[in-house]
Amino acid sequence: MKIGIGNDHSALELKAEIVEFLKEKGHEVVDYGTYTSESCDYPVYGEKVARAVVAGEVEKGILICGTGLGISLAANKVKGIRACVCSEPFTAKMSRAHNDCNVLAFGARVVGGELAKMIVDTWINTEFEGGRHQRRVDLLMEIEERN
Repeated sequence: MKIGIGNDHSALELKAEIVEFLKEKGHEVVDYGTYTSESCDYPVYGEKVARAVVAGEVEKGILICGTGLGISLAANKVKGIRACVCSEPFTAKMSRAHNDCNVLAFGARVVGGELAKMIVDTWINTEFEGGRHQRRVDLLMEIEERN
């Protein structure tokens, strides 16, 4: 799978761990930055990854900032994105199975490397269940269209 990843300055080290983890699992990773620990604005990187997902440049996106919240808010401003913040594997699983989320976010100041890997692994390996959940995802997309 081709996965886009982006981060702010607070998540540089965790991003490196996740990129290595994904590559070990056989995934192709496209890094949209940032590449330094110099203070930066997380919305820039949330939008870059989200646009790459919508454009089909990557299949899914992963975003990391201090909490995961700010960068996910930026991604969710891009039409067609359903970004979720997950701090444990159960929410990651449900975000895929029930909500067909296409961008995962988490916080470098919230989860450590091993937990982040568990979250990523669960999220990537969970399929969308469709059925009644598709109707709900369609309703979410209708709200997006109206606004």
